Amino acid sequence: MGNEPEKIIELVNVSKIYRMGNEKIYAVDNVSFDIKKGEFCCLLGTSGSGKSTLLNLMAGIEKATSGKIIIKGKNIPKMNENSLARFRQRHLGFVFQAYNLINSMTALENVEFPLVFKRVPGKKRRKLAKEMLVKVGLGSRLAHKPKEMSGGQQQRVGIARAFVAMPEIVFADEPTGNLDTKTTIEVMELIKQMARDNNQTIVMVTHDRSLAAYADKIIHILDGKIQSVEVTDRDAGEDMQEHLKEVSQRLLLDRGGDAVTINRNAE
Repeated sequence: MGNEPEKIIELVNVSKIYRMGNEKIYAVDNVSFDIKKGEFCCLLGTSGSGKSTLLNLMAGIEKATSGKIIIKGKNIPKMNENSLARFRQRHLGFVFQAYNLINSMTALENVEFPLVFKRVPGKKRRKLAKEMLVKVGLGSRLAHKPKEMSGGQQQRVGIARAFVAMPEIVFADEPTGNLDTKTTIEVMELIKQMARDNNQTIVMVTHDRSLAAYADKIIHILDGKIQSVEVTDRDAGEDMQEHLKEVSQRLLLDRGGDAVTINRNAE
């Protein structure tokens, strides 16, 4: 029992209710679960199931109507905006489907940006940002702006930005939604490996069951409620990911493309 990982996130009877006239709409309906430190947790559900709302509640982007969301001992719904902003800067990272990069900034400047708010000196910021971009395979793209990069490259910049400050928790909202099959697998491999290397916790929202194979815990969401919680075997998950790579290779070959080799220095 002494080796059991600590709970880093705990939700207790959380609901989010929107009102339309006299009608109540439960986007999240009395949800309870916990996530342990270092765990890769997937919130899996169809469009409109409430999974993204749930992620936003955990991140403090939206306020829960009722219930507790405890992250690192803090009850997120009870925090004011200033406290939340400081908490996010210190402990959280974000990867978005739409990349959310600043178009006027280079890749290096985009990755540096979170470190500005942490008051990291300029020279150290640039060093850390460069190292992170090299790690995600973009060492030759430091001076490129988002519009000069492919979707996969932009998402790698987004991942580098999310991880550069070494957050304990990274929230990822449909992080591969705009990517092709080959790049999706590369990005998922990258997120998983970076989190494992640093014992970081990942909370990912997706509608894609195949991507959930990367997770240690899959929480199935429907109509704002938890349908089931599936704790996966890591070794079995690795086997599934190998299978996904093989399927991707066959799909690309069928379409006349080249076979996929997962290479973190690609792109």
